[in-house]
Amino acid sequence: MYEQHLPSPQPIPNHSDSSLQEALEDFYLSRRGTRCTPSTLQHYRYSAGIFVTWLQARGVTDPKDVRASHVYEWLAQDADRLKDTALHARARGVKTFLRFLHFDRKVMPELVRFKMPRLEKRRLPCLEPDQVRELLRISNARQKAIIHLLSDSGVRAAELCNLNWGDLNPQTGQLFVRRGKGRKDRMTAVCPMTIRVLLAYRRTLKQPPTPDSPMIRGRGSQRLTPDWLSHLMRRLGMSVGIHVTPHMLRRTFALMSLRSGMDLRSLQGLMGHSTIEMTAHYAQLLDADLLSAHAAHGLDAWL
Repeated sequence: MYEQHLPSPQPIPNHSDSSLQEALEDFYLSRRGTRCTPSTLQHYRYSAGIFVTWLQARGVTDPKDVRASHVYEWLAQDADRLKDTALHARARGVKTFLRFLHFDRKVMPELVRFKMPRLEKRRLPCLEPDQVRELLRISNARQKAIIHLLSDSGVRAAELCNLNWGDLNPQTGQLFVRRGKGRKDRMTAVCPMTIRVLLAYRRTLKQPPTPDSPMIRGRGSQRLTPDWLSHLMRRLGMSVGIHVTPHMLRRTFALMSLRSGMDLRSLQGLMGHSTIEMTAHYAQLLDADLLSAHAAHGLDAWL
């Protein structure tokens, strides 16, 4: 008889002894597991990843040793160099990482809380109807189709690039948006005028499109890219002396919808916002309308 040698039991991992680097890698895995987009994953590497590297350079390697003062010091070093939106984005990434350490991986006994950098309130640029008409006046069939889509449906640049002809119902105006922000699908709509412009553009195509064909084609019948779309908008804007981007046309859609009396809940669904607060942010675009209304109906008008 010989003595059977059984493998010695492996120690159970003790997450409380995990290093920040190990926790960071787990954080990346968790984000991929929740199907974050590549751009979102890149954002977490830019924010949480740089923050961990900064902590390690100062001898902080254990999640239990992270303090709010570390976050403030890290943000402060670039506060004068970065735009407020960039600084706020960095803080958002770190906040998500710290919540993961406390709630998911449970290697941080107390959640590290800190105040987010303040965002300056600014009036977001958008176009007026006369400017949109001027852009349409100088545009060809494909450019008209793009401007109508952005201004009438509120889709983002990347969402427009992903549209196929099968996503449009010409009878109802329903437009199915695939893989929107956060990989979420949604339904929006276009008006009969936009449908006519899209069908007119389709008649210019040499090869009849299939339901799976890109709605707006680039060179060689390839699918458009957001960068190409931004370049096109800048070039068109320069032709008429205005600055225009795809996102400005999305804001224009929001402004025109609010001016026409659309409620925030409906606008939220069409634009694909995850919270009503994001949609309410567009209400600031009505500031100029409120001032004009007061000028026309204020005390001077009736006293």
